[in-house]
Amino acid sequence: MSAIVIHADSKSNKILSALAKKLGGKVLSINDSQYEDIALGALMDREKTGNIVSRDKVMKKLAEK
Repeated sequence: MSAIVIHADSKSNKILSALAKKLGGKVLSINDSQYEDIALGALMDREKTGNIVSRDKVMKKLAEK
């Protein structure tokens, strides 16, 4: 199973949704907040290093901002 996410205006979304349904695909509508969550998760997966950082170092870095 695979999926694509297309972020477009509402008119385009209706057309693309209808096409996907005609082609036998399952269409799920998501709001902007859900889209941002997916994008952030993908970015986090892409940038994952496997390194472990202590809570103290994270809090210190956050306090610098």
